Amino acid sequence: MSNQPRPAGVHSIDHFAINVPSLAQADHFYRNFGLEVNGSSDELELRAQDGHRWARVLPASGKSLAYLSFNCYAADLAQIERQARAAGASFDVDAKSLRGAAKEGIWFYDLDGNLLQVKAGVKTTPDSKLPLVQEQAPANARGSVTRAEAPFIRPRRMSHVLMFSPDVPRIVDFYNRALGLRLSDKSIDVIAFTHGPHGSDHHLVAFAKSSAKGWHHVAWDVARIDDVGIGAAQMAKAGYKEGWGTGRHVLGSNYFHYVRDPWGSFSEYSADIDYVPAGVDWPAGDFLPEDSLYLWGPDVPEYFIRNTDS
Repeated sequence: MSNQPRPAGVHSIDHFAINVPSLAQADHFYRNFGLEVNGSSDELELRAQDGHRWARVLPASGKSLAYLSFNCYAADLAQIERQARAAGASFDVDAKSLRGAAKEGIWFYDLDGNLLQVKAGVKTTPDSKLPLVQEQAPANARGSVTRAEAPFIRPRRMSHVLMFSPDVPRIVDFYNRALGLRLSDKSIDVIAFTHGPHGSDHHLVAFAKSSAKGWHHVAWDVARIDDVGIGAAQMAKAGYKEGWGTGRHVLGSNYFHYVRDPWGSFSEYSADIDYVPAGVDWPAGDFLPEDSLYLWGPDVPEYFIRNTDS
């Protein structure tokens, strides 16, 4: 290991803000996904079972990431600002770009032009791996319910986000030097996963190669493998049948089902993702593309890797 001191790091995502062309469509999609949706004609807010506001959904002419907000410990904020400046971040941010967000903390653009906020705030990521609920029926008892009796799935919390980047190694290096996020695993220069240093899921922020920056998906944690499949059926019943899954990932190990939203990006039901405790060095690997995406599941649809940001 290097003797160089490691950079100060963010500990969690506070929320993301996404631009969409229809708040009415967004309301329908996210309610059926199982999230609490509150708002008005100007903005929606998304919450999971934990009650935290995980997202702002804002009206625009097309879909794109408005900004991504991180939380850190108050003692680390000044150092993170110095790191971001040294890493090449642009702090020339027009107040209109904040879309009504509070000006607290620091605001800057990453090397791809994504707007980021870092502020002192509560740790929203768990401090240990949350349990996977596995229910086994005893002998002489039914192990399942009927479809009519299936519960309405409501995610516990947000897990991670994935963004497109034209240069994955460069943007991963930036997020390490500026925000202290550490590489978990990657596949050559096609995809990379990063985690926070203070106890984090296998990936907090991930990046996939594309011709331009863009928003690919947000993952929402559920308690059971059954919840992943029932959530998929729940969304199909609501009219959202396109996506990818159900399957199990290799990198992160989580069970997944991605549901395609009305704008071509995805929301993921995710269960039992790998966890990196604080102070632990995860053995990051470089996997072949054909052995990096999923252990089992259906073939990946062509539209899954399409960048649809406006």
